[in-house]
Amino acid sequence: MFINSFKVSKIIFLLSFIVMVAMSSKAIADEDLAFPFNSDSRKYWQYISDQVMGGVSDGTVTLEQDGEMYYARLKGNVSTRNNGGVIQLRTGISFANYEQDGKNFQGVRLNVRGNGETYEIHIITNDMAYYGDFYSASFQADSDWKMIELPFNLFERKRFNASKLEAKNIRSFAIAAYGRDFTSDVSVSTIEFYY
Repeated sequence: MFINSFKVSKIIFLLSFIVMVAMSSKAIADEDLAFPFNSDSRKYWQYISDQVMGGVSDGTVTLEQDGEMYYARLKGNVSTRNNGGVIQLRTGISFANYEQDGKNFQGVRLNVRGNGETYEIHIITNDMAYYGDFYSASFQADSDWKMIELPFNLFERKRFNASKLEAKNIRSFAIAAYGRDFTSDVSVSTIEFYY
């Protein structure tokens, strides 16, 4: 079962450790940084819903396996009642030390499948003004696995100024079912950040 609380600092620390280990290997070369889901992934991700603020959306996240491929599956009912409207799978992450030759990550790729609905990536940065201030970009998850690519210049900041998303400021990353009443069923097997 995924963590059901706001212990983000612990998750950030653990993910930062993984990032540092990856940096000490070949990841610091001009390669993408990939986070495929595996049997240990549940330690670094948490399920969050609008119920923490009085909403009524409900769901679950499970870690499933298809052959040798692991994936996280976010299922549930998103409801906008009581000013709600979100369920998500979230982790803390930092790219503060990933700049290479003046370049930083330019976007994210995800291997996804789902029920034909539109989902969002939510990114929180170090300059977040208040809860609910985040960057987002949407994608459609169809019934077959496919790799989608979302450049950071497509991400829009919600509820605050329209500043540009910079990878070095990212502190939280989430796959979200958001903003309208619908049934969520989205799976993600790999997340890659690219230069």
